Amino acid sequence: MADITDIKSIMYTEKSLALQEDGIIVVQTTPRMTKNGLKEVFREFFGINPLRVNSMRVNGKVKRFKGISGKRPDTKKFYVKVPEDAKIESLAV
Repeated sequence: MADITDIKSIMYTEKSLALQEDGIIVVQTTPRMTKNGLKEVFREFFGINPLRVNSMRVNGKVKRFKGISGKRPDTKKFYVKVPEDAKIESLAV
């Protein structure tokens, strides 16, 4: 079952802010989150019924620090289309 703790952040980049003008919110989550789970979280916690949800898996980069290899965690990005009249208070920029 999906939980709001699976949402890591709402992305605020140049591209995502341009998408927000069209009603699309970019959300970064844990890899185990599903489209239906994210829809459920939006309905339950934000009171918004998403019109469309697209997902993209992002593999973590392999980095080296002082000769030791490490890996950043894998994430998932969701592009959530919300109705025009929907407002989320925490998204006010």
